Amino acid sequence: MPIMDFLTRNAALYGSELCLTEINMDLQESHNVTWLDYELIVNNPAGEYRLDMTWKVFNEKANRMANLLIKRGIKKGDKVAILLMNCLEWLPIYFGILKSGAVAVPLNFRYTAEEIKYCLDLSDAVALVFGPEFISRMEDIYKQLPKIKLLLFAGENRPIFAENYDRLAANCCSDEPQVEIDDQDDAVIYFSSGTTGFPKAILHSHASLMSSAITEQQHHGQTREDNFLCIPPLYHTGAKMHWFGSLVAGSKAVLLRGVKPEWILKTVSEEQITIVWLLVPWAQDLLDAIESGQVRLQDYNLSQWRLMHIGAQPVPPSLIRRWKQYFPHHLYDTNYGLSEAIGPGCVHLGVENVHKVGAIGIPGYKWEAKITDEEGNPVQQGEVGELVVRGPGLMKCYYKDPEATAAVLKDGWLFTGDMARMDEDGFIYLVDRKKDVIISGGENIYPVQVEDFLRAHPAIKDVAVIGLADKRLGEIAAAIIELKPDAACTEEEIRAFCAPMPRYKRPRAIIFDEVPRNPTGKIEKPKLREKYGATRLVAAQTGS
Repeated sequence: MPIMDFLTRNAALYGSELCLTEINMDLQESHNVTWLDYELIVNNPAGEYRLDMTWKVFNEKANRMANLLIKRGIKKGDKVAILLMNCLEWLPIYFGILKSGAVAVPLNFRYTAEEIKYCLDLSDAVALVFGPEFISRMEDIYKQLPKIKLLLFAGENRPIFAENYDRLAANCCSDEPQVEIDDQDDAVIYFSSGTTGFPKAILHSHASLMSSAITEQQHHGQTREDNFLCIPPLYHTGAKMHWFGSLVAGSKAVLLRGVKPEWILKTVSEEQITIVWLLVPWAQDLLDAIESGQVRLQDYNLSQWRLMHIGAQPVPPSLIRRWKQYFPHHLYDTNYGLSEAIGPGCVHLGVENVHKVGAIGIPGYKWEAKITDEEGNPVQQGEVGELVVRGPGLMKCYYKDPEATAAVLKDGWLFTGDMARMDEDGFIYLVDRKKDVIISGGENIYPVQVEDFLRAHPAIKDVAVIGLADKRLGEIAAAIIELKPDAACTEEEIRAFCAPMPRYKRPRAIIFDEVPRNPTGKIEKPKLREKYGATRLVAAQTGS
């Protein structure tokens, strides 16, 4: 059964009920922020608003999108990309693509024009839906996209090079499209950068999507009475897959544009939210606001809030201990996942296991996990090895990259690249990363991208980027910079040079030092990590 059947069912059974609400609480100072300075969550500069959608309207919009694509010659298996900020239209567009038989390709809203073009080319996308925030980036590349035969603009002030999505979709039939879809048909492509820094296209089937929905509902027991608060971006597998639990249950979700503690609490209170998914920095900010008196819990109606779900980076046990002081009755869970395993859920702590905080947990619903050595053999209990997982949500492949696929998919197991250990009760603890990736505030940073950018500076001889521990973000990117002989440069000059990069990629620490390389020319990052106290970084974050 494809996941779209849940939407059709909900429209039939609960058609007049609200399923999605989008809330924006105006943040004036963000209005002039350029996209290069976007945080993980960016609110809309249009001012405060609240928008609602029923299950019936959701399904009709998805059907109109599907019929529009079919009408314009999009065939089963064609790739259709989405480049939108979180908004009420995001999910209907996504489900419309799926209903048409096409493959949905969500794109990160912080991609540069070059990265957008690269991903569209790599995925063989033939159509793209984009929003107002991306006009300038699309202007730079739209003439360089020969595969794109349909360019749709969702929003006001349409650029001349795109067609009006809202008008075209409104004129299409709202009946269910007659497209036969099998569980093993291609469904989505997500992007995750590899060691080169260039995104890999991760292909999943409809069976993977269904697996993520069932897994999420099994883990957190969503019912018709639950209301889910979604803050992270919908292009991210985590946000969407956790919302899938609401889809299965036929319950409401709220999309909040912003992360200020008072906004979160106000939304939880007024929308009667029962499940909140937070990233570690947002949870810390909320606790800090409580402890400083910035917000008062007694000003809000929070009695219905039953589950605080946190993820996307290792969770310090101290954070949960603080949380339980103020919210002693909350259930707590954390998930581990990656895009290759259809997002979160292949390993999860479980709401009954709060005493194991610090662990990422045990294998999720219908998932298996083991810890192996470099030959792929299981290690002894308690020893460190690579985390390997198997389950119904594994990717089909890295699209058009059989070599990379073969390197991580072996005999039905996914080799994650994360180093871990398992305790005597079967709970898994992350220790370090085999892959050269920094996870800062829930966002992946790939050092090679930053290194390549910095090497263009005329004073820099060599550079290495590593992760350093950070109390709030988990890790931050640190640039170890070796200057050319007789060259002079300051930390402020390096920061100014990095301004053209998206904010999340900019190194937060600048260290002037020699960059060690081995005889084959490879940067010896283990030496740098040891020198700057960054070994077993994940273990340090969780005390494991």
